[in-house]
Amino acid sequence: MGEFKTLSILGSGSWGTALAQAFSKNFENVLIWGRDEKTVEDINLKNVNEKYLPDIKLSSNISASTDINTVISKGNIVIIAVPTQRVREVLEKVSNKKINKPVISASKGIEISTLKLVSQIIEDVLDIEKEDIFVLSGPSFAKEVALGLPTAVTLAGEEEYAEKLQEVLNTNSFRLYVSTDINGVQIGGAVKNIIAIATGASDGLGLGNNARASLITRGLYEMTKIAKLFGGKPETLYGLSGLGDLVLTATGNLSRNRTFGYLLGKGLSIEEAFEKVGQVVEGAKTVKAIKKLAEKHNIELPISEVVYKVIYEHLPPKEAVKILMQREPKKENFS
Repeated sequence: MGEFKTLSILGSGSWGTALAQAFSKNFENVLIWGRDEKTVEDINLKNVNEKYLPDIKLSSNISASTDINTVISKGNIVIIAVPTQRVREVLEKVSNKKINKPVISASKGIEISTLKLVSQIIEDVLDIEKEDIFVLSGPSFAKEVALGLPTAVTLAGEEEYAEKLQEVLNTNSFRLYVSTDINGVQIGGAVKNIIAIATGASDGLGLGNNARASLITRGLYEMTKIAKLFGGKPETLYGLSGLGDLVLTATGNLSRNRTFGYLLGKGLSIEEAFEKVGQVVEGAKTVKAIKKLAEKHNIELPISEVVYKVIYEHLPPKEAVKILMQREPKKENFS
């Protein structure tokens, strides 16, 4: 791969590990940074991430370390795959903030405290050219990516450089499509998790396929409204990183966000649902940021609003459905 011999990934969870496995065939070495010493040890000694992907044997050229500076310095490309609310904290650990290599965000969400996207957090913390920041997002369950099942996602950033990275990263089972709408792509990846919680709750309540389809469609509209706030293009949300990711996350049983909503619909408490999912439910975090955005810009986001109320104001899911169904009549407007 010429100048791109080593790939560095920040994050030893299911997503970071899956990306390491997917791209391992394209690099001489793949380095994973993780803070959990047991996980790092398992990857190095057993070629397995016992905690997150226990059934998948990792390629022999994948190794892990708890030293973030070593991992970043050795990589020709850096991928960030840690939960969004921890991205700033993780990047602050980097001693040499001057980065002269592509940094790709594979984290999905909006920072609650600042209402910033991950690409903006990267720009805040690192001394990096804007042209070196990219975003990877799309319909991609970690387990299926790690297994090598066919997956297509979007890589967003400066077009010419993104096309070069596309050639480097594309594999027989993991296909990247290039976009220049870095903000629109990020909004799709972030907000679809909220809609997935809503559709999961609807299914948990047994409300049927019609209700699920309605939530997905109106959820897509909410995603486009939010994308516009960040200067994103509505048409971006009709692609892989918007509609594609939304459909997958709202209907697929491997979705943590959908599962969390489903458990709430089945009557579990918030605490019980979080415990049963056992991993970060990004939509439950992102909805806090979306509530702040809606209030700041005075826009209506009814699905996101009721998801927030269910999680943080203890609104029963059945009551949330009534609120949505009893809203005043509207025109179907996508402009």
